[in-house]
Amino acid sequence: MSPDLDLVRSILALWQRGDFSETRWAHPDIEFVIADGPDATSMVGRGAMTVAWREFLGAFADYAITADEYRELEGHRVYVRLHASGRGKASGAAIGGQHGANAFEIRGGLVTRLAVYFDYRHALEDLGLPE
Repeated sequence: MSPDLDLVRSILALWQRGDFSETRWAHPDIEFVIADGPDATSMVGRGAMTVAWREFLGAFADYAITADEYRELEGHRVYVRLHASGRGKASGAAIGGQHGANAFEIRGGLVTRLAVYFDYRHALEDLGLPE
């Protein structure tokens, strides 16, 4: 297993335990992208990413993710297909079964770009990967 894949697996291990607070894995100038969904956006910096995660997670009760697949790609990139579950705090609506993906770019042992996809098919298309 490569150091890049080890790093991403360690990040997902934290997230799967519900710990989204650790950010030492992120480069200080990380590009954080929400690539699809109703609020697609891009921002730069560990602090901006932390605020965006906090706002997102704050909208849900019992938010959880599970990694389903890891693919190590050329150029120090790692694709992770995952599914999320939880309930909207305001609506009470369940989000179970949603299959998304994360695309990580790594340099010097730190994530320099993280793209979050709510629909994994958009990630596959953007990355030029087969299903």
